Amino acid sequence: MPSIVYRGVGPRIAYERRIAGLTQADLARAANVSLGTIRKIERGERGVSDAVLGAVADALDIDPTRLLPDRERPDDRVHRAMPGVSTVLAAYEEPDDGPCRDLPVLREAVAAAVGLRLSAQYSRIARSVPGLLAELCRALNTAPSADRPAVARLLVDACRAADAVAFKHGAKDLSARLLDLMRWAGAQAGDPILDATVSYVRTELHFAARTHAVGLRALERALDQAPQTRSVEALAARGALHMRAAVLAGRTANSASADAHLDDARVLGDQVPEGIYQGTAFGPDSVRIHEVSVAVSMGDDRLGRALTLAREWKPPQQLPAERRSGFYIELGRAQLWSGRPDAAFESLKVARRIAPQHAREHRWVREDAATLRRLKRTDAESLTNFAEWCHASTG
Repeated sequence: MPSIVYRGVGPRIAYERRIAGLTQADLARAANVSLGTIRKIERGERGVSDAVLGAVADALDIDPTRLLPDRERPDDRVHRAMPGVSTVLAAYEEPDDGPCRDLPVLREAVAAAVGLRLSAQYSRIARSVPGLLAELCRALNTAPSADRPAVARLLVDACRAADAVAFKHGAKDLSARLLDLMRWAGAQAGDPILDATVSYVRTELHFAARTHAVGLRALERALDQAPQTRSVEALAARGALHMRAAVLAGRTANSASADAHLDDARVLGDQVPEGIYQGTAFGPDSVRIHEVSVAVSMGDDRLGRALTLAREWKPPQQLPAERRSGFYIELGRAQLWSGRPDAAFESLKVARRIAPQHAREHRWVREDAATLRRLKRTDAESLTNFAEWCHASTG
């Protein structure tokens, strides 16, 4: 991935450092950067490479986009990573020679990428995922037969992390190619639970194309083929498919199908603890969030159900940031459509605090921010700043 150099970030770094109660020396040690470099950056005497920006953000425990100057789009690094991913996709069946770390080390690297995806740290994924995908393709090409299923599963997880970046940033063609690689790798793992996960993720194609009825049929076929065992992993895989099927049914205004899939998801959710299964959050709390999503998709008299649920329950901190942020985005839309613009804006701001990159790239956030701005019924200055932050249309 080409190096990116940012200018004008020094004042922001100095501000965030002071908020964190750190001296320049403290920050230098935490970021593994020389003290002289930190001083020059804060004085504006030198730019900041993408790698240094990430290290400083990690040391400050903040999203790196908070350090970027206004004239830089925070997703520049993401878009510049895309050619690197395309290069991998062009040669995954016959990858170039290169180093491959041992399987335990690759597991750790992929687990880190999965964690970044669940916390919606897309810019950090973009820094590492092209190289990780290339390495996993090489590893799969050279692995002994006994290790191939494990490497294939890792490649599926890494593809999913890369796809989250591509899909959220509008690179739909690249997302589709990553999903094809995911399916190709999944077939080599010989794991029906992993097949269910791939089917779950591939419905992004139908969300993007708005072919919701086709996606629903695909998920229902996947449910027919999913393992019917009582293992926690199998229960969670089927439950996740039902959750997503409910949302797709809601988008088609098929209330009977949406309710049936939600009912099945609740039954399965009550049988497993909330957790991450094959990279997907599932359990009673995740099902509740999907209840809100379905209610918003259905609209009209269902909106009251979404608002009631939100008054009675909030997503716990243990849930992945991306999922919690999504809950408040859905809630904000329900509040906006119910004539509560101030409450809607507050929900959008909560979504941003939880997962800024997820909120910034979400189509509904932009649409709702633009609507709120046109209504001019909430704090004008704050709303203008928010709309500019997420690039909401002002037309």
